[in-house]
Amino acid sequence: MARGRNGNAGVSRIGVSLPAHLLEALDGLVARHGYESRSQAIAEVVHEKVLASRGELGDEVMVGTITLHYDRQVPGLQKRLADIQYENIDEVISSLHVHLSENQVMEVILVQGRAPRLSAIANEMLTRRGVIGGRLQLHAAAIPPIQLPAHKARPGSR
Repeated sequence: MARGRNGNAGVSRIGVSLPAHLLEALDGLVARHGYESRSQAIAEVVHEKVLASRGELGDEVMVGTITLHYDRQVPGLQKRLADIQYENIDEVISSLHVHLSENQVMEVILVQGRAPRLSAIANEMLTRRGVIGGRLQLHAAAIPPIQLPAHKARPGSR
């Protein structure tokens, strides 16, 4: 494992060449988001890209959120979104919805499971008529189990 100048394990120094316009944009990103350095900003961008790649290609268990912005007046949409969550009860941990206006809702759903499964659940929700926008965001982490999966419920508990 490489060691940086201050002896910290896990830190390697690399050189990066960027076109002038991209370097200018990076400096703006550093200033807007309050990063301590260009390195910190670049490390976060690379980390996000690596996580996205794992989510697209990998089969590991991940935790994440599905964020939905939808029109609550579309007939049957709220029921269908709730049904999708129930059908995927092993992956859906929790949800929160907030009414943004008379007819618009933002819902955030906490999920955990294998990346392809979470992607399929998100796609099923995001492609419904009446969903204005949203996204799936995954993280390479797992939360401790807080419930037994529905198919592994304790004997006599039903």
